[in-house]
Amino acid sequence: MELERLGDRSIDRLFDAILLLKTREECYRFFEDICTIGEIQSMAQRLQVAEMLKSGHTYTDIAQTTGASTATISRVKRFLNYGANGYNMVLERLDKKENRQT
Repeated sequence: MELERLGDRSIDRLFDAILLLKTREECYRFFEDICTIGEIQSMAQRLQVAEMLKSGHTYTDIAQTTGASTATISRVKRFLNYGANGYNMVLERLDKKENRQT
């Protein structure tokens, strides 16, 4: 895993801080302070692209729905299939959470 190889204490500290967030409101407050709106929107877009790829949507459909470029879609697909399994892990957990709420 590339981030693990960095062994950077500042990255560890950032992730520890994120793990301390308890509510969606706290996430909004922290991320509004630490990221630009564009950075947050880009991360949200990548997650939406990953979700749509897993659901079998075409690049054209994904690009029209999310506004993502084909380069972004390709990059997300590569990490979805060959990355550190982060997208799959989070998407599975989101599915479980949503299924419990219905």
